[in-house]
Amino acid sequence: MLSQRHDPIVAVATAPGRAAVGIVRVSGRDLRPLVLALFGQMLEPRVASYRPFADARGAPIDHGLALYFPAPHSFTGEDVLELQAHGGPVVLQLVLARCLELASLSPDPEGPPVLPGLRLAQPGEFALRAFLNDKIDLVQAEAIADLIDASTEAAARSASRALDGEFSADIAGLQNALTQLRMLVEATLDFPEEEIDFLQKADASGQLARLHRALDGLLQKTRQGVLLRDGMRVVIAGQPNAGKSSLLNALAGVELAIVTPVPGTTRDRVQGTVQIDGVPVHIVDTAGLRDSQDAVEQIGIARTWEAVAQADALVFLHDLSRASQPHYQAQDEEIAQGLARVLQSGVRVIHVWNKADLSTDSAPCEGLRVSAKSGAGLQDLRAALLQAAGWQALEGTVTIARTRHVECLRQVAVHVQTAAVLLAQNAQQLELLAEELRLAQAQLSAITGAMTPDDLLGVIFSKFCIGK
Repeated sequence: MLSQRHDPIVAVATAPGRAAVGIVRVSGRDLRPLVLALFGQMLEPRVASYRPFADARGAPIDHGLALYFPAPHSFTGEDVLELQAHGGPVVLQLVLARCLELASLSPDPEGPPVLPGLRLAQPGEFALRAFLNDKIDLVQAEAIADLIDASTEAAARSASRALDGEFSADIAGLQNALTQLRMLVEATLDFPEEEIDFLQKADASGQLARLHRALDGLLQKTRQGVLLRDGMRVVIAGQPNAGKSSLLNALAGVELAIVTPVPGTTRDRVQGTVQIDGVPVHIVDTAGLRDSQDAVEQIGIARTWEAVAQADALVFLHDLSRASQPHYQAQDEEIAQGLARVLQSGVRVIHVWNKADLSTDSAPCEGLRVSAKSGAGLQDLRAALLQAAGWQALEGTVTIARTRHVECLRQVAVHVQTAAVLLAQNAQQLELLAEELRLAQAQLSAITGAMTPDDLLGVIFSKFCIGK
């Protein structure tokens, strides 16, 4: 896309399928010839005009609204033309084909085409041009895709805040603080013979400490933003007939998995997504863990262990009605040993005792007592899942974020901490201090896209919808 960034582009900008309204969007350096070819006259900028969209014979394909946004006052920073027609797939494809057809024609037999080089846009190409033309930064561009893909209301609102520039403003604040510190260090390096100690007079160590605190706060918010975007993967594991499928259905509120009294009913993974306080939680029901001679069940058990290895948190489900049986206890202990070998480091295991409605045993047990049948204890389980994910309610302040943002901020924190150590240790290491501050600033620039490799841009924008 970067090598073709100056080509005029066109695409259907609305989702596939039938709808009341559909949009064909065109972007390029100068769309006036195309506007004239389509309508025979120029359109008033930023004013909706009701027009026929005609085919090559002059017969109307449809009647709709046309809007012309001259550069630089458009989403992409280039000329943009939007044709809003009825949202049938055939109608939109005809309008799209007519734009491409007109672009290749010449109003003068000896003159150039109306809009040479007009081609179909690639996924994310409109947003990429908005980024390259400084209409939005990289965080805001990513927020567009995140807003479209948001699976909960909280995620949508957080993506909207990122699109409005809240996260970018936080990054800009850190950038300004780093710039001030770099100016002080450079002044000290440039005038070593001066009696004035620029760093001491400006309280550089105090500035670094305040910067580190601000960075910690932003890192915490960013981790919450990643949770809102990606959610967490929770795997339910345990012996057959402990109620894993019933628990999945109870948490999801719908019948996602088949439930029978027959042990081993679940043969493969079944996944459902629920939201808990706005956080998407992807819950995976698995085949019961036991020794089995059934070839199909063995495959299901192997997939259970694969799911366990990929879990962000694990619900180890126990059957409270069988808790006192020695054989059942031995099987649970064997499963616990297997989980310890397979689980990734740091994954939280939540012990849950199901079928509390069937048990009269009041003896204390490690974990939560629930009843998938009656719903008792499920709210406590939801709270435990959020705690396992590290979620903290920061309503109104969290902006949606991505893992790459967290990694960049972690690197910034490392460089800032190293700079603080260098400043405290030896004033003769100012060159190293200056370099650490520069590296920290470069990591912040990578978040907003001020310093981002082209290959990373390609990966980010290729995941967008066509027409966005």
